[in-house]
Amino acid sequence: MSWQALVARGVAIPAHPLALDSRRKLDEPRQRALSRYYIQAGAGGMAVGVHTTQFAIREPQVGLYRPVLELAMEEARRSGRREGLVMVAGVAGATPQAVREATLARDLGYDCALLSLAALKNATLDEMIAHSSEVARVLPVFGFYLQPAVGGRELPFEFWRRFAGIENVAAIKMAPFNRYQTLDVVRAVASSPRAGQITLYTGNDDNIVADLLTEFPVEGRSLRIRGGLLGHWACWTRSAVELLARVHAAAPAEYPALLRSGVEVTDSNAAFFDSANRFHGCIAGIHEVLRRQGLLQGRWCLDPHEDLSPGQMEEIDRVYSQYPHWNDDAFVREHLDTWLK
Repeated sequence: MSWQALVARGVAIPAHPLALDSRRKLDEPRQRALSRYYIQAGAGGMAVGVHTTQFAIREPQVGLYRPVLELAMEEARRSGRREGLVMVAGVAGATPQAVREATLARDLGYDCALLSLAALKNATLDEMIAHSSEVARVLPVFGFYLQPAVGGRELPFEFWRRFAGIENVAAIKMAPFNRYQTLDVVRAVASSPRAGQITLYTGNDDNIVADLLTEFPVEGRSLRIRGGLLGHWACWTRSAVELLARVHAAAPAEYPALLRSGVEVTDSNAAFFDSANRFHGCIAGIHEVLRRQGLLQGRWCLDPHEDLSPGQMEEIDRVYSQYPHWNDDAFVREHLDTWLK
């Protein structure tokens, strides 16, 4: 199946974290182990070089953007599942940098670019559309509405209406954590002549299940969100894959039970993503879960000041205890030694 067909069907794409050792240097064996985990858990792809991978990998003194893209692609190819994976490269920065990153990703074999506009905080709408069009000339684009609390900016309906008209836009990840802004994107796509060519993905970690179950009757069309590209799915990934399969197969009579499950998923995300502290510990929280499972040695981030917030560890303890059916610790234990070889 082509990557375009996979995206259109709707798959689970975890946002790939960065494995570091205690010196805050790349831990290559565990970086590879994470990729192997996602692939064997049944993920439909991986998003690498994105917010969860830490934007600072691009800093000259860090220099990890290319290495992490290379490692994930190597594991995708070694797995024998490359044709069944959507490989997404995070692309960021001003236009020259974004075009360079998209070119590198294309040359490494990535399918599409998850385009962050965080560096264009003061750009006009015309400038953002021109920027997006330049990147789309290099590599198909996965649009990205990143919530302002973690570095994004508010993007109006008119931006998304024009963005949807860019020929090489394949999908849009909506992650504003805001129902009004999510609806702006859905309406914009529905009003576009390219509506049938653009697939909607949830990045709203606070509303995953409801996003996936909702039918959006807007602009004379009925649209659905088909899959998820989520930092939340970077841990407990096997359960996330199973959840998406349940949603895709569900009859309407099963929706209430799934929505109840969605409350548990959101509560877990509140702990992992540190919603109580405006998401300060969102990356460290994911790292802590992966550390408990043995996939990471520690929860170190590139920024030594980036760690769990006060009370966040207790919240992670709570959801681990309250929702044991959501973790995939047994699956990880079964395969961890093999993934680390």
